[in-house]
Amino acid sequence: MTSEAAGDRGGWSRRRVLGLLAGAAVPASLAGCAGSDGTAGTTPSSPARNAPTAPPAEARTEAGATSEAASPSPAATGPQPLYLGTYTSGAGGGTGIGVATYDARSGRIAGKGTITGVDDPSYLAVHPDGRTLYAVNERAEGGVTAVRLSDRKVLGSRSSGGEAPAHLSVHPSGRWLLSANYGSGSVAVHPVEDSGALGELTDLVVHSSPAPGPGQEGPHAHQIVTSPDGGHVLAVDLGTDTVYTYRLDESRGTLTEVSRARTRSGAGPRHLTFHPGGRYAYLANEVDNTVVVCAYDPDSGRLTPGDPQSTGTGPGTNYPAQLVVTPNGSYAYLANRGHDSLTRYAVEAGGARLKLLDTVPVGGDFPRQIALSPDGRLLFAALQRSSAVSVFQVDAETGGLRRAGEPFASPVAVCALPL
Repeated sequence: MTSEAAGDRGGWSRRRVLGLLAGAAVPASLAGCAGSDGTAGTTPSSPARNAPTAPPAEARTEAGATSEAASPSPAATGPQPLYLGTYTSGAGGGTGIGVATYDARSGRIAGKGTITGVDDPSYLAVHPDGRTLYAVNERAEGGVTAVRLSDRKVLGSRSSGGEAPAHLSVHPSGRWLLSANYGSGSVAVHPVEDSGALGELTDLVVHSSPAPGPGQEGPHAHQIVTSPDGGHVLAVDLGTDTVYTYRLDESRGTLTEVSRARTRSGAGPRHLTFHPGGRYAYLANEVDNTVVVCAYDPDSGRLTPGDPQSTGTGPGTNYPAQLVVTPNGSYAYLANRGHDSLTRYAVEAGGARLKLLDTVPVGGDFPRQIALSPDGRLLFAALQRSSAVSVFQVDAETGGLRRAGEPFASPVAVCALPL
């Protein structure tokens, strides 16, 4: 999930190969890795430009979370499921979707085998009912695959309608699978059958405008996600420096564009994460190494980006990957692939501000993706170049991160999905 275009028909794209090339110097339009001094930044946080006013005082807490924010899931105990995405078509890659468990208290991971028969499952998502797992097949002729979890049976694959799909998510209704084709700059919709299997495409939208940003040869849809209120679907396109908002027709499975949010030229937006209160979202910009607080209007679906903020990684190539937010909305974390670190932010003003606190070494090379456990007590980082997954315990009061043992070995780990 880096910013390279789709490549050869053997399944390897420039965005994938580059993630495995340690220390190679690359143009700004390509994702790469370079070190820096590791010190935390001190850039003050800034509210979203033209953002709606913060919620009234009675809706705020001292930690900055709104009363709308979701409560953390009850603390889990014992082993919990963990699924691991990888590449299967390159040297050192895996043979399918990794299956593991993690201890909900210690974070210790134990391997439980592999779901084979799934090609290049570089991103994973689970159905809301927990019974079906979905994976992109990140190849030149992209696909999406469904797996029944009770017996690990592969239910089949469907064409994603484009090249090198990088992300997918399940609509909260459970009836539609949404996917983003990085290589061809398009987003797709598939129906989800009662069995969890996927039907044929019901819609495919290509991001034909605006024109690509500096250094980009075309659109690169990097993510597609439903807003917390369920009313809109948002697609982040790195190539056009744009976040597109769509309304999904839940009877036909079609997308209608209702709004566009432009980042600054050359920002290279990669991943959008909503605050649980639903009024703000945070955008990781891969190419210009910034994060942006965005105001979100649930009625119109309009996203309003604020000013770019520091990732705390100092000078040099970094390529931030994505942000995650704690279930109570108090802290946010950013994965930095060049700096090989996690940036910690305090969330303030009901979600309207991010205050940079510090950076923590991630314990490996090229953290491609991060995820929190459902209760928010553990953070998982998929370390692509280290072929490992590191785990951190999250302090509920301070948001501090503490390493939970040594990283777990997993071939070309590019996605960790804790359930």
